[in-house]
Amino acid sequence: MSQNNPRNSRAEVRRGRQFSNTHKKGPYRRILKWALILVGVLFLFGAGLFTYYASSAPRITRSALTSDNSTKFYDANGAVISRLGSQNRDYVKSKNIPKTLKEAVVSIEDRRFYKHHGVDPIRIAGAAISNLTGSSLGLQGGSTLTQQLVKLSVFSTAASDRTFKRKAQEAWLAIKVENRYSKSQILEFYINKVYMGNGVYGMQTAAEYYYNKTLDHLTLPEFALLAGMPQSPTLYNPYKYPQYASKRRNEVLDAMVKTKDITESQAQAAKSTSVKAHLSATHAKARTSEKTSKYIDSYLKQAIEELEDKGYKPNSGLKVYTNLDMNAQKKLYQVSNNDPTIAYPNNRFQVGATVVNVNNGKVVAMQGGRKTKVAFGLNRAVQTGRSSGSTAKPIMDYGPAIQYLKYPTYQPVKDTPYVYPGTDKSVYDFDNKYQGTITMRKALVESRNIPAIRTLENVGVPKATTFLKNLGMSFSKPLEIQNGIGLYISSEQLAASYAAFANGGTYYKPYLINKIVQVNGVSHKYRQAGKRAMSPATAFMITNMLKGVMTDSAGSGTAAKVSGLYEAGKTGTTQYPDDYLNKVPAMSTMDSWFSGYTKNYSLAIWTGYDHQFKANSYVTSAQTSIAQQIYKNVMGYISEDKPNSDWAQPSDVVATNRGGTTEYYVAGYPGTVTDNSSNQTTSGYTTESGASSSSTVVTQPRENESSSSTESSNESSASTPSEQRPSGDGGNGDSSSSSASSSSTDNSGTTPDNGGNNNANDNNGNTNETQ
Repeated sequence: MSQNNPRNSRAEVRRGRQFSNTHKKGPYRRILKWALILVGVLFLFGAGLFTYYASSAPRITRSALTSDNSTKFYDANGAVISRLGSQNRDYVKSKNIPKTLKEAVVSIEDRRFYKHHGVDPIRIAGAAISNLTGSSLGLQGGSTLTQQLVKLSVFSTAASDRTFKRKAQEAWLAIKVENRYSKSQILEFYINKVYMGNGVYGMQTAAEYYYNKTLDHLTLPEFALLAGMPQSPTLYNPYKYPQYASKRRNEVLDAMVKTKDITESQAQAAKSTSVKAHLSATHAKARTSEKTSKYIDSYLKQAIEELEDKGYKPNSGLKVYTNLDMNAQKKLYQVSNNDPTIAYPNNRFQVGATVVNVNNGKVVAMQGGRKTKVAFGLNRAVQTGRSSGSTAKPIMDYGPAIQYLKYPTYQPVKDTPYVYPGTDKSVYDFDNKYQGTITMRKALVESRNIPAIRTLENVGVPKATTFLKNLGMSFSKPLEIQNGIGLYISSEQLAASYAAFANGGTYYKPYLINKIVQVNGVSHKYRQAGKRAMSPATAFMITNMLKGVMTDSAGSGTAAKVSGLYEAGKTGTTQYPDDYLNKVPAMSTMDSWFSGYTKNYSLAIWTGYDHQFKANSYVTSAQTSIAQQIYKNVMGYISEDKPNSDWAQPSDVVATNRGGTTEYYVAGYPGTVTDNSSNQTTSGYTTESGASSSSTVVTQPRENESSSSTESSNESSASTPSEQRPSGDGGNGDSSSSSASSSSTDNSGTTPDNGGNNNANDNNGNTNETQ
C-alpha cells in the first residue's frame, strides 16, 4: 500500500537520508569528542604538574637578582681561594643605561619583552617553529628575558638540571618577578648580571674591559656586540674569535632593524666597522684581588675543567669546594719557581707535577708550569704528550709480572742482547753493557731496560694493558712491547697509579672537587670509590723494590731520598733520536721524571722543555736530577706533620734470605718462573764487569715517530724516524735504550694541552726509549 502512496515514499526517503548522514558523521564526531577529552585531560594533568612543581620553587629575592653571580672556589679548609668574575663589577642603574643598549638587548633576546608577563606562549611557538624549519627569527629559544634572569639568579646551569620541573619553576618565578618589578627594573637586573666573558660580569664592566669606556660613550656597533655576547661569551670574544663576534654583532643589528629601532642604512654603516676596532689593549677591570692567584693558577684551571665536565658553567654563582691543600700548593709552587737550592738552567725549563692523597684520590696540589701563567695555556701537570720513561716499568712490566705470573722479587731476569720479536730493532741500556742474568729487584732498582722488556714479553701486552686499565689508564691504540719502557701519560695519572702501590693495591681516580653548592642551596658531594687494582702482595713487593731506587748505592733515584722517611719511587728519562744527537751534548735527554710516594702522598714530576728540539732546549745529565730534588723538597715538607710508618708485610707474602738480602715471594710460589722471552744469540756481549764482546752494539733500523705535534720544518729530526742512544741519569745508573721513536710534542704555554685526565692516549707502541 505504501508503494502506491507517493507521499509516504518521499517521507521514507528523507528518513533514510537522515539515517545515512547520521551514520557518516558519527565516527568523526566521536574522534573529535575523544580528542577534545584527551586534550582536556592533558591540560589538567599539565596544569596540575605545573602547580605541583611551582609549589616547590625556590625563593627569589632582590639580592639574588642583583648579585654578580660569581662562582667561589674554596680550599680543603673552607677558605676562599678564588672568585670568578667578581673583579670590581660596576652596577649601573636603569636611568644610566643608554636607550640604544636596551633596544639592542630586547631586540635580540626577547623582542616581545614589553608585551608578555614573564612567559610568552607566542615566543615559545615561534622558537619551536624556528627549530623545526631551521629558520632564524632572532630568538634565543623559548625563554623570555625574564626567564633568563631567573635562571641566572637561582638555578643551576648544569646540563643534568635542564628538566621539565626546572623549566616549570623558572616560568613560575618569571611570572612572580614580572608582578613584583617593572620592565625597566628587570632589564636593569639582566644587563648587570649577565656574564660577558674573560671573568667579566655586567655590561657596564664589559664596556670598560673591552673598550675602556663607560656605556654612555659606546657606539652602535659596540652596543650591538655587547648585547649579543651573553648567548656565548667565549665564542663571541672579539679578541679570540673576531669572525664569530662579528657575525653575532651583525645579527643584533639585523634584529634592531626588524624592530625598527634603527634603519637599514644605520645597520649597514655599523656592519662596515671592524669588530676589533677600538678594542682596548689593556684591561683595568681584569685585575684580581686574590693574593693566592699565582699559587693556584694550575689547580684552578683544572678544577674549572672538572666543573665543566660535571655539566656546570663556571659563571653560575656556585660554591665549589676543592681538595686543595694550600700549604702543599704554595710549597710546590715555590720549589718549582724560586728554590735557591735547585739549579734551574733558565726560565724556559718547565715543570709539571701532581700531588695525590693515596688513600682517597684527592688531588691536593698541582703545578702546571714555572715562570709562566697556566690559566690560558698548557697545564703541564695533565699533558699526555711526553713519554713517562722508565716510570712505566712498575706499572706495565713488574707489577703485572707479580700479579699474573707470581714473580718473586728474586726472579732471575736476563740482561742480555735483545731484539724486538719480528724485527731487527735492538734495545740498549745507558752503559751499552749487559749484566747477564740478574734479579728482578736489581733490574728495577738500577732501571735496566732489557730485563723490563723481557718481563713484559713474558707477561704479555694484553695482561699488562688490563693492569693499566685497573689503574685508570686507557689508550686510543693498542699498546706494544716498546711501551714497557715508556707510556704517554700525565703526572696526574702517574701519581694516581703509584698511589695504588702505596695504599696496598686500591686505585682511586684523581679528583679536585669534593662538593658543589648551587645558588638555590642544593649541594652535590663527590668522592671516589676505590677499586681493587692489584693484590696487596703485588703492591707490597713493588714498593719494597722501589725503596731501593732511592736507598741503594746503585739506585737511580738517590737524589730524591728524604732522610728518615719511609718512601719509594722511580726515575725516568727519554732520549733524543739518533739523527738529532749531533745537535745536543752527549748524555742529553728530552724529559726527566720522578714519581715517588709514602703511605700518605704520591707525587709525580715531569721536567723538560716545551720545545725540546729548539736550540738549547735539552736536559743535561746533571739536570735530570732536578725532578728528584723537587720531589725531595716537596715530599719532605708535606710529610712533616703526617704519620711516618713502614709498609706492613701482607699475610700471603713470605720473606726469605737470598745472598744476604731479604727477598719476598707470594705464599705458595717460592720458585722462579721460566723466562720465555725471545733469546737472541750473539757471538758475544759486554758484561757488567766490562768483558769484551765481538758485537757489543748493533745499529738498529729507524722507525716512524708518534707525536701529537711537531716543531717547525727546519727541525727535521723531530718528525723523522729516529734511533735512541744510551744516556745516563746523573751518574745514578738509570737506563735508556734504543728502539722506539721519540715524541716531538710542541707543548708551548699557548698551545692546547693533550688531555691527561685519564683520557685515551695515543701510544701506538712508539714510546721514547727511556730510563
